[in-house]
Amino acid sequence: MTLNIAFIGGGNMARSLITGLLKQGHAPDGIRVSEPYAPTREALAAETGIPVLDDNRRAASGSAVWLFAVKPQVMKTVCAELKDLAQAERPLILSIAAGITATQLETWLGGNLPVVRIMPNTPALLGAGASGLFANAQVSAEQKNLASALFGATGLCVWISEEALMDTVTALSGSGPAYVFLLCEAMQAAAEKQGLPAEAARALAVQTFVGAARMLSESGEPADVLRQRVTSPNGTTHAAITTFESGGLRELVQNALDAARDRGESLSREND
Repeated sequence: MTLNIAFIGGGNMARSLITGLLKQGHAPDGIRVSEPYAPTREALAAETGIPVLDDNRRAASGSAVWLFAVKPQVMKTVCAELKDLAQAERPLILSIAAGITATQLETWLGGNLPVVRIMPNTPALLGAGASGLFANAQVSAEQKNLASALFGATGLCVWISEEALMDTVTALSGSGPAYVFLLCEAMQAAAEKQGLPAEAARALAVQTFVGAARMLSESGEPADVLRQRVTSPNGTTHAAITTFESGGLRELVQNALDAARDRGESLSREND
């Protein structure tokens, strides 16, 4: 790729995307980043060799794609600073800010702009991410392909047709790695309480998640089929699964995803 891309914000997710682009052969001088925090600027520049600035307008000027990787709480202010430039240059706008809608972004940047909203997750740092994407009506087929190529550098991309469902994507895959970490943490602690050494408990718990995830990904079988296949009647797995079910695990997971989705919706309202 030779397209000029400006990252507004240089945190972990921006770093993972930039690393993926560079691995794909994107020229370093075609990427610019604006990041207000000096230590992050310096670390990113040293790691990637790309220009990392402290000025949003300088980073964005002349770039065909602007990727907003800032916190939802500051997005409106950042957009106000770039509004005139956006109207003059008409870039493709990409955003990974949770809860901020494409309509809000387009409005804050002056209107009539192509906006793609993306919800990635932290495994993107390893090239194993999952991203949900939504495009507004101004986004062309070519621009959608470009967004897919950019985020394909970090893992799976799935296009979502209704923007309201992006808050569900946030609840499912955006926040989802933390749920996996929590369950792994709980399983490890339970094994240690039963007497297993901490090092062994961690190694076995982590590899169990790695192996199970590979089976889900590579076998093509749905989760319920794989679960049933390893759950012998009246066996040890059956005893554990019965305890999960009788304890209301499914309802708890539903409530957790509902809470995450609702928080995403409220972020939009709070920052309007």
